[in-house]
Amino acid sequence: MEQQRATLAEIAQAAGVSIPTVSKVLNGRPDVAAATRQKVQTLLDDRGYTVRRTNRPARRAGLIDLVLRDLGNPWAMQIIDGVEELAYRAGFGVVVSAVHGRHRNRPDRRWTEQLAARRCDGVLLVLSDISASQRGQLDELGIPVVIIDPAGHPPADIPSVGATNWAGGLTATEHLVDLGHERVAVIGGPPTVPCSRARVDGYRAAMSAGGHRVPAGYVRTGDFTAPSGYRETNALLDLAQPPTAIFACADEMAMGAYEALYERGLRVPDDMSIVGFDDLDTARWAVPPLTTVRQPLTEMAAMATRMLLGLVDGEELGSHRLELATPLVVRHSTRRLA
Repeated sequence: MEQQRATLAEIAQAAGVSIPTVSKVLNGRPDVAAATRQKVQTLLDDRGYTVRRTNRPARRAGLIDLVLRDLGNPWAMQIIDGVEELAYRAGFGVVVSAVHGRHRNRPDRRWTEQLAARRCDGVLLVLSDISASQRGQLDELGIPVVIIDPAGHPPADIPSVGATNWAGGLTATEHLVDLGHERVAVIGGPPTVPCSRARVDGYRAAMSAGGHRVPAGYVRTGDFTAPSGYRETNALLDLAQPPTAIFACADEMAMGAYEALYERGLRVPDDMSIVGFDDLDTARWAVPPLTTVRQPLTEMAAMATRMLLGLVDGEELGSHRLELATPLVVRHSTRRLA
């Protein structure tokens, strides 16, 4: 009986290394220690592992897969714009899909099978993750991956492009403190998402530097959506001593805050100063226009696409971790306290 072909995962486990390291040895990459390379190569030879060339076309298919958690918001559209423009100029098409399933943070098993079927050249993941098994399959197929705005801490060998979330939270809160606000609240996103934690940590740092206490009730948890901003703003307004300013860690939550204030007959910024985060197109057209931290989503997407196209062409990346700056855009939703 013919011996069953070993998988990358089995060889990685036997060698005590990661699947990507086995893939690097298999593809002749230079960035592997000599002793590790020899150990892995010996296992590859012993188990008769060879690359299945039939899995990849003789020439590029000209397709990039872009996977997002949600397609129905302006945030996603800015990402798509950044990817599509650069891909089009490079002669690539873009397949856009949303994560399905209960957790909406990782593509399901069928997704990998579909990638192989359409002979995709590379993958861009937005706020998503892939399992070790999926990563092994992509390595076997020779499909590179780049993550945009990582939701967690991606493996060291998966390139990613993010933003300076902590600095953005610091800048947003410093702006409010500089305007004389001492009672500043924050509405963060899910605490399990690192970018949300970083923005709230930046808020705390600015409040501490300004010598201002942060009551427990001033730190609220939303989910980056307008309804959660609406809900948490109402909770803040119900406090015995409501804040005079709110830093909402997403523009969508800031829009929810606007609605909650409007329903109570309160005005922005006369009764409450608001700062958002993202600088979506809706921020400029809000009434009044929203002061916000600009997350360069289109630029992040373009940078990630440029990195991915380089990997598709077999280039070595100069850096696997890039973070773009998050400047404050001052409009009319904040004012100096009298």
